[in-house]
Amino acid sequence: MISEIYDVIVVGAGHAGCEAAAAAANLGSKTLLITMNMQTIGQMSCNPAMGGIAKGQIVREIDAMGGYSGIVADKSAIQFKMLNLSKGPAMWSPRTQNDRMLFAEEWRLALENTPNLDFFQDMVKQLIIENNKVAGVVTSLGIEIKGRSVVLTNGTFLNGLIHVGDKQLGGGRMGEPRAFGITEQLVSLGFEAGRMKTGTPPRVDGRSLDYSKMEEQKGDENPQKFSYLDTPKLTKQLSCHIVYTNETVHDILREGFDRSPMFNGTIQSLGPRYCPSIEDKINRFAERNRHQLFVEPEGWKTVEIYVNGFSSSLPEDVQIKAMKHIPGFENVKVFRPGYAIEYDYFPPTQLKHTLETKLIDNLYFAGQINGTTGYEEAAGQGLIAGINAHNKVKEQDEFILNRDEAYIGVLIDDLITKGTEEPYRMFTSRAEYRLLLRQDNADIRLTQKAFDLGLAKEERLKRVNEKVAQSEELESFLRETSLKPGVINPILETIESSPVDQAYRAAQILTRPNMTLEKLDQIDFINEVSSKFDDEVREQAEVNIKYRGYIEKEKENVAKLNRLENIKIPEDFDYTKISSLSAEAKQKMTNVKPKTIAQAGRISGVSPADINVLLVYLGR
Repeated sequence: MISEIYDVIVVGAGHAGCEAAAAAANLGSKTLLITMNMQTIGQMSCNPAMGGIAKGQIVREIDAMGGYSGIVADKSAIQFKMLNLSKGPAMWSPRTQNDRMLFAEEWRLALENTPNLDFFQDMVKQLIIENNKVAGVVTSLGIEIKGRSVVLTNGTFLNGLIHVGDKQLGGGRMGEPRAFGITEQLVSLGFEAGRMKTGTPPRVDGRSLDYSKMEEQKGDENPQKFSYLDTPKLTKQLSCHIVYTNETVHDILREGFDRSPMFNGTIQSLGPRYCPSIEDKINRFAERNRHQLFVEPEGWKTVEIYVNGFSSSLPEDVQIKAMKHIPGFENVKVFRPGYAIEYDYFPPTQLKHTLETKLIDNLYFAGQINGTTGYEEAAGQGLIAGINAHNKVKEQDEFILNRDEAYIGVLIDDLITKGTEEPYRMFTSRAEYRLLLRQDNADIRLTQKAFDLGLAKEERLKRVNEKVAQSEELESFLRETSLKPGVINPILETIESSPVDQAYRAAQILTRPNMTLEKLDQIDFINEVSSKFDDEVREQAEVNIKYRGYIEKEKENVAKLNRLENIKIPEDFDYTKISSLSAEAKQKMTNVKPKTIAQAGRISGVSPADINVLLVYLGR
């Protein structure tokens, strides 16, 4: 039926699959995206939101690399918030609430308008393997489709099992069938597989809620956006609301624990540590008499509401009974209850940094199949897998982002070096160079790389170069402009900062706590110059001036560590012949096969002494 041989076949059309297909096709590979349901391309399976702490940085990195997630998020946004503004710029994280249906529609339209990209609706049940190399896929209809590379982005569908109380349903999402065959084949080929769990909250009818009993959460007064391109800015926004559980709610939930698959042994696999179910919260944090819930609209026109924080696999009658005791939920009508889902994943230590598997050539894994959780983590992996699948087929160099270059680099290095036994979620604390990896400079860090690959257009690179030039111009002005005591002291007084008795450069004044460029704009001759620049340029200049010393220190640390990144370890290196290495180090390094000394040092269980032994041995 399909006689064409594709360069890249992407299996699954979630966030990882969509980015993988877009990247490969935009780079020039003839690409096929296979999904079990064409109507759920780009589906937000869980919360209707993009970004958040560290995740927002990933979305901006994807955008800077020419990916679609930021563009789609902007076009479907119903609210924007910049999180953590009370902290330093390394912690600032953009987040959007999104219209769930519009988000999926925008993804599909973006992909349909991508050259070199074909679609096919069917379930992939088997891979075609020839001489230890992937050569295509076989669908449930028995159709063989040949491909030079395959990217698996199966999400929660591999042998997915849904739990609602003591009821179990086979499925990858509520109402959608599970996928089977791939896990069994990969295990027979020598892959290690495991099981993970995730969950989702109930969806309720917003018309049945009393919002007067809740705390309104509006979006930012001056909303920003994810994409560095000309995507629309929000002119109106929908509010979210905050409400809290109480002891009565907790007591009702506890009544159902004996019927909970989490507590009666039905579910054996681990769920996400940082996104626990409501029953897990009240069990682990028994001393707390309330937990925060976010009441989030699902879109501009729908009445459906997502109850963020109430993820549950308890029986549906217990969920509904407990919710009716939440303030504002007394008359709640439930569209569908929360549920947990177990699914197959493959420990990511079986991958290279390119996300190609070590066992089978030209086969790539991205997303929840690698043990991650979250749309953004999946999309970032999909982008890298799509790029590298294209590059491998076209006999081009592999593309890897280092830990000091992107959160995506931290994510992938963590996965393949340390592995994970529970759903991996990105946090700013996981990045040792987070001051370099800010959300405001993702374009400066990555656009040149994307342009060199062929993903970023010349217009995008031109914008970045203009931004850099303008921020340097503004920085120079602030470093050279002198402010006399009579001019600056009245402003210093408003922030309770010590007055000056002599002239200081504007840049020096800007480094003071609580001082901002916006406050300096009260000085007419400062405002006359700074107002010529847009908000992105002003933010960039201000951060560079305020945190210059810290940024330079981090760059020095990167340079030191990169010396170890440059010491390569041969791929076929035999660690067992070094008697001075610890037994654990031999086992872990043989399993991971680190490419550099620096990567070897990041493997859990490998000590500094082991690294010194390795350095001495390689030196010989």
